[in-house]
Amino acid sequence: MLRALYTAATGMYAQQLNVDVIAHNLSNVNTTGYRRSRVEFRDLAYDIIRPEVAGGPPAGYQVGHGVVALSTPKSYRQGNFEQTERDLDLAIEGRGFFQVRLPDGTTGYTRDGSFQLSANGRIVTQEGNELIIRGNATIPADAERITIDRDGTVMVLTGASSTPTQLGTIELAFFRNPAGLESRGGNVMVATVASGQPTTASPGSRGAGVVLQGYLERSNVQVLEEMVGLITAQRAYELNSKVVSASDEMMGITNNVRRG
Repeated sequence: MLRALYTAATGMYAQQLNVDVIAHNLSNVNTTGYRRSRVEFRDLAYDIIRPEVAGGPPAGYQVGHGVVALSTPKSYRQGNFEQTERDLDLAIEGRGFFQVRLPDGTTGYTRDGSFQLSANGRIVTQEGNELIIRGNATIPADAERITIDRDGTVMVLTGASSTPTQLGTIELAFFRNPAGLESRGGNVMVATVASGQPTTASPGSRGAGVVLQGYLERSNVQVLEEMVGLITAQRAYELNSKVVSASDEMMGITNNVRRG
């Protein structure tokens, strides 16, 4: 009975974490480029009370110790596109991440393409992280229009010329195991040992997606899917709490046994 108490407690803790992750997904349903997370579980160690022996029962006697949350990988299913017609709103159709320079000098990776211009003419995220562009990354002060092709080529049209000037190219990064990326908040992730080092390529080449100017990729959270998961987690939590109550009642009965 004591084992049952601890086993049920692991189930309640795991489902609480599950609800926390679902709540985070739902709170980011309108976050540009957000990728939903899910909880993966595994069972805990077993007590081998009666091992399997030759000539004996076909299976031994094993009792497990519950469950533990193993990881919270992200889903990289494509989100829906929203047309904005802003020059610096970009979406990736397909595989890849925008590369941004973080304050500590390291590289971050994001699917959030809601960029804007900084005071010094650099293309930056809403958090102020600079978009990494191969070539000239500074937009001239007299630029009248910024054009970004599907292959990531950045061009500007200035008042002094009727022909667009090419500045540089936005390269996309992709990973062998994107689920291993570490979230840093602000729609930015960083590489880890689990994700491996990134491969970079021009959009549309070597398996990378293409860039869509004037669009944003919405969150890939499906509200109905999250609500079903929430109900399932709530019921599992409730069932584990009933196991705790039943074990407590059984222990109470045992404690109240009187000798005849």
